[in-house]
Formats: sequence, structure tokens, C-alpha cells
Amino acid sequence: MSGSALQREISQRKPFRSSAQEAVLGLLRTTDRVRRALAGVVEPRGVTLQQYNVLRILRGARPKGLPTLEIAARMVEHAPGITRLLDRLEAKTLVRRQRRPDDRRQVMCRITPAGLRLLAALDGGLQRADESTLGMLSRRDLRQLIALLDRIRAAPASFNKQGEDR
Repeated sequence: MSGSALQREISQRKPFRSSAQEAVLGLLRTTDRVRRALAGVVEPRGVTLQQYNVLRILRGARPKGLPTLEIAARMVEHAPGITRLLDRLEAKTLVRRQRRPDDRRQVMCRITPAGLRLLAALDGGLQRADESTLGMLSRRDLRQLIALLDRIRAAPASFNKQGEDR
């Protein structure tokens, strides 16, 4: 079977309809591989990647903490159920929530000492996973990849939620 590496990897016999389609599918396939490597580090410790992301965000916001919606805005992946996500982390005693006395509508979230210990225990494994998933790239390649990904994210969105042209 000839064709691109991605075509061979997914056993696709027909050519992609465009280079853009091939790039999008390659990006999705690569994202899945990276996500599985990272999940293999965090999930044995009882947290999901989204929960890890919340803990990482709150570690960076110490000691002040952050309101719920600010956490949602900073998430790597969009998380529509941020309250449920925080409920689970609070049940594990990794996060503490408190209503602000000056504005009862706003809930401040902070990482607990248990959350900090969990992150410290995960840091080395995640560093190794980062390096193993992208270790074949040179520093120059990594800078180029980062720049390309930045350009993609900075481009105006041209599709609505249903994927139809606006």
C-alpha cells in the first residue's frame, strides 16, 4: 500500500480529499496518542486528565485561588461540566471551595495540601511522558511545532458548533 504514513497507519486505501483533511486527521491521531500517554500517568493515581488540569491550574493560582468560571476558561480542553469536575475533586479532598463573603455568587477554589502532594507525585512521570511522546523532535522542530500550533489556534474560527460554515 502506498500513500502517506497516516494512510498506512489507519489502513486507508483512498487518498484524503485534501491536505487539510490529512493534517486534521493526523493532528487528531497524534492528540489521541499523547493523551493516552499522559492518561497512563495520571489515571493510576485516581484522577482524569481534566481533573489533573484543574489541579495544575489551581497550583499556579496559589495561594489566592480562582473562581470556578476562571478555571473553566483556563482549561486546556473545554469542560462544560466544571462544577461536576470540581465536585469530584472536592470529594477526593484535592480541592476546597468557598463562597466569597463579599459576593456570595462567586465560589473561590483552592488546591489543598493533598492536591499539591498528588501533583508533586505526578510531575516526574508527566515530564517523562512529555519527553517520550515528543523526544524524537529536535529543539528546532519543537519550536516550529509550537509556532504552527499557535497559528492554528490564533486563526478565527470559521465553523459554528454544528460544523456548518458561518
